[in-house]
Amino acid sequence: MRVVRLTLRQVRFANTAFWRNPASAFFTFVFPLMFLVIFTALLGGGEVDYGTVDLPLFGTRHILLDQAQYFVGAMASFGVISATYTNIAMSVCFHRDGGILKRIKGTPMSGASYLSARVIHAMLVAAILVTLTMLFGKLAYSAPLPTGKPLLEFIITLVVSGLSFAALGLAVTAIIPNADAAPPLVNATILPLLFLSGIFIPLGKDAPAWITTVSGIFPVKHFADAMRNSFLGNVTFEGTPITIYRFHWVDLAIIAAWGVGGLVLASRYFSWEPRK
Repeated sequence: MRVVRLTLRQVRFANTAFWRNPASAFFTFVFPLMFLVIFTALLGGGEVDYGTVDLPLFGTRHILLDQAQYFVGAMASFGVISATYTNIAMSVCFHRDGGILKRIKGTPMSGASYLSARVIHAMLVAAILVTLTMLFGKLAYSAPLPTGKPLLEFIITLVVSGLSFAALGLAVTAIIPNADAAPPLVNATILPLLFLSGIFIPLGKDAPAWITTVSGIFPVKHFADAMRNSFLGNVTFEGTPITIYRFHWVDLAIIAAWGVGGLVLASRYFSWEPRK
């Protein structure tokens, strides 16, 4: 109980510190929405090939998805990755170089409680980001909101993927020598995958085979697919509300495997003291 109490207290402290920095909090929530507006303005208006699916009452049909709705799901994925992987990796490196992590080890609170609190806080921020993105997409682009089974799949995807990317964020700190190197190294490990996984630009059937192969190895593509397939589970086809079952649990299995691997690496190589 003492560990739980200290962890929740640290979550409350992290949350207070976050909201007391209004500039950081503002841009944390605005960036995904800003990118959503920019990408829909530049690339929206068209359609994305969603493939062939079996529809109740309609049989096997080819679905063309409105590009604006595609980007709503994509930017929700981007928000989760930013809140968990990117922010955790950078903030931990800055706290490590500032000596905060070293001082934490000298307090009654365990290191596991401190890191757990940071992950919980990141998950709360991710949940707010996703909610804002979905509501904005509904109001601005008439994007469907998941209900029923797709909503359950969406929530499970958010939780499993958020925890997995948080574990990967802790693991990547092992290769970051100092706080100054954190932004370029963290962005170098995630930005290429965001493009290769169709987050910023939809990948059509004409995409080079090597892009499909490479993106399939890493968790970002599987996360984007799982989020999109659950987010767009409820659509209207020819005026009739229907549910499209495109969700694949294997995507979550791959994401979870990466998360477990990140947790193992973090437990082995995570450093509490500044690098020399």
